[in-house]
Amino acid sequence: MTAHRHRTIVLLSLGHACVDVHQGAVAALVPYFVAERAYSYAAASGVVLAASLLSSLVQPLFGALTDRWALPWLLPLSALAGGAGVALGGVTGSYPLTLAAVAVTGIGVAAYHPEAARAAREAARGSHTAMGWFSLGGNVGFALAPPLVWAVVATGGLGASPLLAVPAVVGAALCAAAVRSARAARVPDGPAAVPAGADDWASFLRLTGAVVCRSVVFTGLSTFVSLYVRERTGGGDAAGTAALFVLYAGGAVGTVAGGRLADRYGRLTVVRRSYVLTVFAVAGVLLVPGPVVYLFVALTSAGLYVPFSLHITLGQDFLPRRVGTASGVTLGLTVSVGGIAAPALGALADVTSLQIALLPLVALPAAGRLLLRGLREPGRSPSPAAAPAERGPGVR
Repeated sequence: MTAHRHRTIVLLSLGHACVDVHQGAVAALVPYFVAERAYSYAAASGVVLAASLLSSLVQPLFGALTDRWALPWLLPLSALAGGAGVALGGVTGSYPLTLAAVAVTGIGVAAYHPEAARAAREAARGSHTAMGWFSLGGNVGFALAPPLVWAVVATGGLGASPLLAVPAVVGAALCAAAVRSARAARVPDGPAAVPAGADDWASFLRLTGAVVCRSVVFTGLSTFVSLYVRERTGGGDAAGTAALFVLYAGGAVGTVAGGRLADRYGRLTVVRRSYVLTVFAVAGVLLVPGPVVYLFVALTSAGLYVPFSLHITLGQDFLPRRVGTASGVTLGLTVSVGGIAAPALGALADVTSLQIALLPLVALPAAGRLLLRGLREPGRSPSPAAAPAERGPGVR
């Protein structure tokens, strides 16, 4: 990889962190909405839904646009939009205005991911490890969201939330620098080239179903694990924040490890085993008492994040002619669509308990593993022993 392409990946990864810190901040704000505004579980999870639902609806649109044209100007603009929504969410005077504010964050996230993944794919030149570093940025952003929100809101209350816009300004500057670096590396910023190769929609839809299962587990735990661990351990805000931090921080290791493991064992092998690990890890979070819950939260994080960047490259390779659409779905839509399930979990928790409401999350990774059964590496022979190989220009 040339110096310019390496710099582009680094800048995109850092910008990814600044964007996704705001996506993670929406869930991190939930305990403070419950404490300061007396929101019910269902109402608090509705805030997550507001960010997720609009993002889910517009994500395919942005994906289709980036299939037709490269839109580098979207990167800094979407970073600013993501920060603006979170900044305003804590100072609005009503529940509907809070929902509207965080919906702006959802639009920013939706606009960012397809174009950023397209640019990262071009710079990575088919390297799973390089895409892992790009995905790592987003996971670091998620991991930093809970301590950042705690530092700002625990000291200044929800009224201090405009300070959460600072990463957006930094992210916009990093994204602008990434665009300049990509141009220097001669990454096309005109009409997107259409690669050779047929789109495999059947395999892509099965992959999408599996990632939706992963998304519901991730979003459900992101929304409620802080409150759940506080109840389970008898700890305060710090105990809940620590659990959410562990859930997100494990992604920093898991995402990079996923790329390296895929280079050695193959993407689908690593993805399938990760889903199996997630089944047992989520069960441990919900059923094993005491402080050991943090260990199972860490294992859950590994199971959820190791396949994260591999979902993206698999999706892009299943749809080589629609890389923007594939990126928007695997990186954006299926991350945000999990938020649609959050209010249902919250409503169930209101009438039963958080533990009972979260128990269905154990079964979802198993369902995802079944959907992955029989999938083959795109562009490969069906031999299960086939080792990962460099792809030609048509399926990078």
